[in-house]
Amino acid sequence: MQHIDLAHSTVRELNQQLHAQAGQVSEREWVVKNPAGKHNLAVGLNEGLSIDIQGHTGYYCAGMNQKASVTVDGNVGVGVAENMMSGRVHVKGNASQSAGATAHGGLLIIDGDAGARCGISLKGADIVVGGNIGHMSCFMAQAGRVVVLGDAGDALGDSLYETRIYVRGTVKSLGSDCVEKPMRAEHLEELAELLHRAGYDADPASFKRYGSARELYNFKVDNAAAY
Repeated sequence: MQHIDLAHSTVRELNQQLHAQAGQVSEREWVVKNPAGKHNLAVGLNEGLSIDIQGHTGYYCAGMNQKASVTVDGNVGVGVAENMMSGRVHVKGNASQSAGATAHGGLLIIDGDAGARCGISLKGADIVVGGNIGHMSCFMAQAGRVVVLGDAGDALGDSLYETRIYVRGTVKSLGSDCVEKPMRAEHLEELAELLHRAGYDADPASFKRYGSARELYNFKVDNAAAY
């Protein structure tokens, strides 16, 4: 196990050492100490490393992740797991806005709350939030699944495409073209699997499902005010 202390090493040095493992892994397990809210930690990884960041991080932690498993024992700033392609990112605290933005694959777990625009323009990843999510979450989300064990803020799923949203708590308001949909057996099974993968013991039947009404896929002059 490799230990990096950011009280003495720079973020550039950390990321260079992690990137150097690509294709010739010598150390799979890494511990990062004293992150102190620094930005861009563990970004652009494309190897199956396991990284434990012991503290709070700043912007874009674990952005563009591929294959790696990144755990943050604290809170994260804007854009955690932004544009993630695969792998797993687990935040044990809260996340600021735009968590999982544009993520194509992999699993993002946030044990606390997530701020505004969680899952914005999501393109295929799965996001599970143990707490609440803020306003405009899943805006223009295209694919993937978002699970919220708490409440959702204003304009959930605005201009949504085919992302499936599961919320156990209340939704303050739905965005344009987002509607509640029935929970069929296939959705209960899908949700149970997602909750299990994220480590949550919750009853899938206690959630509601939201998705696209598919009225904004093509321009209609009668809907001009909704665009």
